Amino acid sequence: MDKTFPPAAPPEESRTPVRAAPTIRDVARIAEVSIGTASKALNAGGRLSQETRDKVLRVAGEIGYRPNDLAQSLHRAKSRTIGIISNDSFGRFTFPIVEALEERLADEKIAVFMCNATDDPARERQHVDQLLGKRVDGLVVTARRADKRPPIGPFAHGLPTVYVFSQADDPDALSLLPDDEGGAVLAIEHLAKLGRKRIAHITGPEHFEAVRLRKAGYFSALSAAGLAVIDGFYLSGVWSEAWGRDAVARLLTGQGPKPDALFCGNDQIARGAADALRESGIEVPSEVAIVGFDNWDVMTLAARPPLTSIDMNLKALGREAGERLIDMISGKRAGGVQRRPCSLVVRESSEGEAGTQRELE
Repeated sequence: MDKTFPPAAPPEESRTPVRAAPTIRDVARIAEVSIGTASKALNAGGRLSQETRDKVLRVAGEIGYRPNDLAQSLHRAKSRTIGIISNDSFGRFTFPIVEALEERLADEKIAVFMCNATDDPARERQHVDQLLGKRVDGLVVTARRADKRPPIGPFAHGLPTVYVFSQADDPDALSLLPDDEGGAVLAIEHLAKLGRKRIAHITGPEHFEAVRLRKAGYFSALSAAGLAVIDGFYLSGVWSEAWGRDAVARLLTGQGPKPDALFCGNDQIARGAADALRESGIEVPSEVAIVGFDNWDVMTLAARPPLTSIDMNLKALGREAGERLIDMISGKRAGGVQRRPCSLVVRESSEGEAGTQRELE
């Protein structure tokens, strides 16, 4: 009968010893200070000479000491982590915000947990419960559209929370948003300065707050420029290239005057409009200039010609969200809806020097 024997143990001299991670005791011993002094130096606390503090930090770096983050968070009641709740699974608006937010928080050595709630309140509640269980220091709530939503909930009451490209139906909540109305004003001012007098506005569904705000900016800027409001030049539909093509067909086949410029509610609509004009033998921008909204490179740079567009400065919003959350974690109070300027990025679809950028004053 065959017998199976366990593998023989390697000789003692061939075994690789397991090296224990350096501890604060090791740092204190090598730096020739007490454990308390080492702790103060590593945590930037206490009253120590700069020489002692530098010595402890140098020793910690040399031996590869890493602090126990969990123990430190329990000690200081801060975890140096924050949670992000989003429903923008595609990431068109969330990714630039989160990228800039993480860059700002990294300066403070704060890590990020990101959760996708997919417009499901129960799932959102589950994510928030999990984040609270991780003892996060704050929350950032963002979305694929900036319309009002219920507050993150009483279950997170008292936790510093910033809504960015999202807004809570709560006057005490801090919501950071792009200035949609101001962005529309930039677009119309640009077209008016180019001498365009018949400017149509093709946009998305009016149940979006951004659509209503851009509509208000369109009409107010026309009035300020002394331009007529022409019947049939405001067209509300869906966020798609197909709608841009259909809207242009309506404008061209109508009995009234034809537009010499289009202000589109997003870049998808603008790209569809540019295609429809080209297929109709109308040159852009010499006969009809076009300005889009969002400055989404996937659309603006691939369009023929490349699109002038309004940039919502999402990275700036993300950086500010990080800054404001840091302030709130440190005890500062903030609230209310705060809108930040958009920028105009000029490309070949409107006359002017390509690549120039201007903010609303």
